[in-house]
Amino acid sequence: MTDMSNSKASLGRAIQAISGKWGRFVALGAGELILGGIASANLMAASLASVLVIGATMTVAGIFQVVHAFSVRGMRGFLFWLLAGVVYGAAGIIVLCDPVLASFTLSLAACAFLLVAGVVRIRAGFHMRPAAGWRWIVAAGVLTLCVAVMLVAAWPAIGLWLLGAMLVVDLIFQGWGFIAFGLALRSRAPRHSVQPATV
Repeated sequence: MTDMSNSKASLGRAIQAISGKWGRFVALGAGELILGGIASANLMAASLASVLVIGATMTVAGIFQVVHAFSVRGMRGFLFWLLAGVVYGAAGIIVLCDPVLASFTLSLAACAFLLVAGVVRIRAGFHMRPAAGWRWIVAAGVLTLCVAVMLVAAWPAIGLWLLGAMLVVDLIFQGWGFIAFGLALRSRAPRHSVQPATV
């Protein structure tokens, strides 16, 4: 009981601490909405930008893994770390050298992941029978599977815009989420300033 009271008090203090910063969340959300709008103007450019970021990240991660491998030289697993870093870094360099080919490849991989996710959700829904709501999980899986099948059927035509579209959707949803969160904090701020959390 005491632990529950302490956790409620801690949560109240945490909310009170960030309530005054609601404007930052709204500004962040607005910024992401603007970026999403800019990206939506040219989905191909957004896709290539996403691929370049992925390639740069993989290259840097590969370099870090190689450095890590040499830092543990003499220990078990040195060759594994070194090989993994070289392969990861090389893959990143390939992506950076040919972002168009990488865009086609990554879009096909995204379609494959959606296919797998749809099948897994359908199986999970049927395994949950007769629990309430299992049909919704199956329906979500069927919808995911249908989207994946349509995307696979449209490949490779979608290869140059799919990743950009996914980036736009993510930025827009995340932007609205931050705005809603910031406005919710703003509505709570006066209450928390007048009535601090008590045990």
